[in-house]
Amino acid sequence: MATGIDDEALDRRRKAARAACKSTLFGHGEIKPADQLAEIAQVDGGEVFDRYGEGGVLAELEADVATLLGTEAAAFMPSGIMAQQCVLRAWADRRSATRVAVHALSHLVVHELDALPTLHGLTLEQLSDEPRQPTPADLAAIPGHLGAVTLELPLRDGGHVLPTWDELTTFAQACRDRDIPLHLDGARLWESTPYLGHSLAEIVELADSVYVSFYKGLGALAGAAVAGPDDVIAEARRWQRRHGGNLLTLLPYAVSARAGLRRHLPRMAEYHEVAVALTRALTEAGIRCTPDPPHTNAFRMYAPATDDEINERVLVHLETTHEAVSSSWQPADVPGWSVTEFTVGAATCDTGAAEVAARLTRVVLATEGL
Repeated sequence: MATGIDDEALDRRRKAARAACKSTLFGHGEIKPADQLAEIAQVDGGEVFDRYGEGGVLAELEADVATLLGTEAAAFMPSGIMAQQCVLRAWADRRSATRVAVHALSHLVVHELDALPTLHGLTLEQLSDEPRQPTPADLAAIPGHLGAVTLELPLRDGGHVLPTWDELTTFAQACRDRDIPLHLDGARLWESTPYLGHSLAEIVELADSVYVSFYKGLGALAGAAVAGPDDVIAEARRWQRRHGGNLLTLLPYAVSARAGLRRHLPRMAEYHEVAVALTRALTEAGIRCTPDPPHTNAFRMYAPATDDEINERVLVHLETTHEAVSSSWQPADVPGWSVTEFTVGAATCDTGAAEVAARLTRVVLATEGL
């Protein structure tokens, strides 16, 4: 077992290697802060600052998002955690209900330090704890009055899994039959349209509200939006203010988000196609992938080696070539195997599925020179 000194040395190696990284095989590649800031500095001279959530690029972005999603209104917020708290609290208050149905693997449960129960007094009723999308039967198993039901599309901690279109429409109908608002956690909704085979507006039409992220698949600095009916979004804005999210200006984030929409949204089908091709090539090389084929541009990879072994190979490769081939690996459920998540983006597409699979396999499976 490594000592504290060894752990500190390893941490220094990782930080130094990341700082020297010049390219990646996953995501959109290495984006330097100077490049992001330079893009923000190129705002047209006629544009003005938004002030406390009104006007400027922010208002334009919100209007564009509402149009894309087919909703009456949209509100930009600094983070997805804040955005979903605001809209779910709005639904709960409107329905005089303190219970919200969620998946046990959803971001709301796994990554937010019990924000909804702690800050808003809401009880989270679990639809399922299995790595799959909830079903009408799961909803039926939660009786009584609910403030809202949430679906995370895709379920990231379940392995980036989506329902089929028929499954999604059936679940939405089950919510309508019980007159419960359906809220979509669409942090990666942009990436979900190729698999679902329907437009953003058609997907969102099945629900009562939706949250979307700008910094994941779209590569923006930060930020999120909630969209839905005018009155619900107006109330969510009030909760944004109470959360301290009504900043003097959100111009840098709005400009970055708008650039992400223009740059990456048109390529989502391409990212998904490359993900499908990449998982096929990786499977042939001995790396297992789930879902297979992937539902979005992201999937899990499993390899027959310990996480310490693979992480050391990945780190050495990064130190010697300044190329990052994957994120960190973790122990898988099967002893002797490890797992990580891989997201296809512009950098992956620019390199090509076959070449990415070849480079990744050489490092992860230690086949270099064999």
